[in-house]
Amino acid sequence: MFQRIREDIACILERDPAARTAWEVLTCYPGLHALILHRRAHWCWTHGLKWMGRFISHCTRFLTGIEIHPGAQIARKVFIDHGMGIVIGEMAEIGEGCTIYQGVTLGGTALVKGAKRHPTLEPGVIIGANACVLGGFTVGAGARVGSGAVVTKPVPAGATAVGNPARIIEAKADVRREEAAAKMGFSAYGVSQGDDPMAQALRGLIDNAAGHEHQIALLWQAVCKLSAASRSPVGDCVPQDAQQDEVFDAASLSRLVKE
Repeated sequence: MFQRIREDIACILERDPAARTAWEVLTCYPGLHALILHRRAHWCWTHGLKWMGRFISHCTRFLTGIEIHPGAQIARKVFIDHGMGIVIGEMAEIGEGCTIYQGVTLGGTALVKGAKRHPTLEPGVIIGANACVLGGFTVGAGARVGSGAVVTKPVPAGATAVGNPARIIEAKADVRREEAAAKMGFSAYGVSQGDDPMAQALRGLIDNAAGHEHQIALLWQAVCKLSAASRSPVGDCVPQDAQQDEVFDAASLSRLVKE
């Protein structure tokens, strides 16, 4: 037990720059207190002492402002920062190294008893303040849920969910878009990375333009290969300035933004 508490304290000292000493964490961090008491409640719940588990959970809520159902499964090195207003449902599963901020709800939408109603957080997930993750789905390892987001569908590993209802932003897609837009100095995120309508429109234009450039280059390459292989006069019809390499002119988008 004491080894687990020392591990929890070390986890908080590592992730919270405001934490100064182990004694301060042990005595002043409600997230730590809630986790310690939850382990007692969970033990009671899994050993047939249902009422005792619920009573400990109720007392924990009164003392810390954090409500964790005794049936919830919480792994090691979980960090609950601030914690006030957090609600974690009975069938929630929280993986190792997750971080949960204040006001988060890990809740359910189904009313069928025995069904998987609450979400599963894989290792390394970060849930921002006041976010709601509702349903019996999985949030993939290393994913992030933005503050105030309402998530009702699975989140892939490494992705980010933002907004209400949440939009899933794939990390790899973001990288590809930014690389394409940066070829001529245009920043895809120069305006905003959030829900700004202009930023969304620009992201759509970038994806569309980059896709068209790629397809045009492939078509001309195919025409030239067929022409050379068959020695047909088709090659004479290919303009000298035909685009056979993928070129993305982001300067035009930059001018649009400036105007």
